Amino acid sequence: MKLKNAIVLTGGIGTGKSTVASFLKMYGYKIIDADKISKNIFEEKKEIIKNLFGTTDRKELRDIVFNNKEKLQKLENLILPEVKKRVLELAKKYENDGVVYFVDLPLFFEKQNYDEFDKVLVVYAPKELQIKRVIKRDNVTETQAKAILNNQIDIETKKQKADFIIDNSKDLKHLQKEIENFLNMI
Repeated sequence: MKLKNAIVLTGGIGTGKSTVASFLKMYGYKIIDADKISKNIFEEKKEIIKNLFGTTDRKELRDIVFNNKEKLQKLENLILPEVKKRVLELAKKYENDGVVYFVDLPLFFEKQNYDEFDKVLVVYAPKELQIKRVIKRDNVTETQAKAILNNQIDIETKKQKADFIIDNSKDLKHLQKEIENFLNMI
C-alpha cells in the first residue's frame, strides 16, 4: 500500500537531515524519526545486544559492526524489522490526517525495504563537506568518517534518485531558503 501523503527525508551522514527535520517541525509538519525509534528499540534490546556483541557502548559497537558485515547484518536483523513496523504504524496514523508529513529514514536507499513510500527528499551536501561535518560532529578521524560514508550509497547517486533536493552546502540562511522553496513547491 502506497502512503500518498508521506515524503521520505533522507541524505547521507553529515548532510544536515536533522537540521532540515527541525526546520520542518518548526513549520508545523509531522516527522517520523526512524533514528529515534531505532534508539528506543536499541534500549529495549540492550540485554540481547550485550550478549551478542559483548557491549552496548555505541562507539565500540560501531567499530565492531562497521568492520564486519556479518555482525552488522546481525545487529540490523535485530533492530530494523521492528523499526519498520513502528514507522509504518505511525505513517498509517498520519496518513489519515490527509496532510503531508515526513519520514526521516537515513538509510532509505541503502536498505530499500520501504516500498510504501514513493516520494523522496534528499538533503544534499558534497562528500568533502560530509566528511568535515562528521569529523567535527562525531569526533572521529578522517579514516573513520570515510569508512562510515563508504557504507552508504554515494550522495551524488542519492541526488539523482531524489524527487526533491534541498542543497545544504552553504550556511543556515541558504538552507532555510532552500526549505522554504521546497515547501512552496509541494
